[in-house]
Amino acid sequence: MLTSTLNSQVSKRLLDYLHSRQGGMVELLKQLVLAESPSTVPTAQKQVLSLLKNALETRNYRVRLIPGKTNGGHLLATPKHRIKSQPRQLLLGHCDTVWPLGTLETMPLIQQNGKLYGPGVYDMKGGLIQTIFALESLLYCDLIPTVTPVFLINSDEEIGSKESTPYIRKLVQGCDRVFVMEPSLGETGQLKTRRKGVGRFTIKVVGKAAHAGLEPEKGASAILELSFVIQQLFALNNPEKGITVNVGTIDGGIRSNVIAPESQAVVDVRVLHQKDAQFIESQILSLQPTTPGTQLIITGGIGRPPMEKTPESEKLWQQAYNMASDLGLDLTEATAGGGSDGNTTNRYAPTLDGLGAVGDAAHSPGEFIYLDTLAERSALLARLLLDPPLL
Repeated sequence: MLTSTLNSQVSKRLLDYLHSRQGGMVELLKQLVLAESPSTVPTAQKQVLSLLKNALETRNYRVRLIPGKTNGGHLLATPKHRIKSQPRQLLLGHCDTVWPLGTLETMPLIQQNGKLYGPGVYDMKGGLIQTIFALESLLYCDLIPTVTPVFLINSDEEIGSKESTPYIRKLVQGCDRVFVMEPSLGETGQLKTRRKGVGRFTIKVVGKAAHAGLEPEKGASAILELSFVIQQLFALNNPEKGITVNVGTIDGGIRSNVIAPESQAVVDVRVLHQKDAQFIESQILSLQPTTPGTQLIITGGIGRPPMEKTPESEKLWQQAYNMASDLGLDLTEATAGGGSDGNTTNRYAPTLDGLGAVGDAAHSPGEFIYLDTLAERSALLARLLLDPPLL
């Protein structure tokens, strides 16, 4: 293991190199942002995946495109020269964004006052750049990790990683640790050591239509029943335990003079702990109708389990905190309300999330990153990659 003095020397060397590459980092990041890549348009992923593939190949990585069935596919990058007996560490990122094609017309790429604005710059193309240049810095400084970095970039994270999750589960098996390059939290750049689990449920109510004026007693209102269900759902909220249950959308009915034969609600659930995830899921799936003549059809579940802190992930956080000191960074940790692929990997290997760009306003028109943090956060990742096996 490196001594404290050698640690500091390595950190300085990496940081100096990455500062010298600031211009290259910004230029490649701009190219990624200009390559619009909404999750819901698979063909739009081709350009951004091509840019990323080329960037990794020129940094001595072997890159394989994993075709997608309903998305643009994913990239898996491994060092061209690796020792197969070495343990692995997984780097995770995504190249898809929430922004539709044409967003650049109303939300252009702008660099001003030390910030870079644009669709996807913060969530999470900035994190992809930091990863690519962290790997470059190790190559340039002739520093070879004893734990082999493997980098997966998926293109369906913003829509739940439904197709890539089985692959991520398989890839993370046997990994020593996982670094998720999602953006850090808030303008102070907090790392994410806990994440809420995320669930989605659809509740459909089937009733019976009837004329609302002539013979309403022959009908069974699906809307009336849904109103009772909604109250039961909101009663499941528990702020002290970090449980939120939100009915985000409702619809139903035919006309104002018809007893509604159908209605539907879509529900978002967030939980901090797995035991609460199981409880809330069972409560929702076991809801029963109270209005005579109605039926409930409930689908969905907790798609992303909570990312809970474990003794191993706490050790990973402490290592990041200590290394940050060598780089002049004052790191803090936080719990994120949103989910990521880190929710999945944390069940199989110690995971540290939020190592990506420092900025704010993800998923909003003001999305931006601080350009002067790119080099230092990239250096932090490079230092973490040099650590000996955690387990």
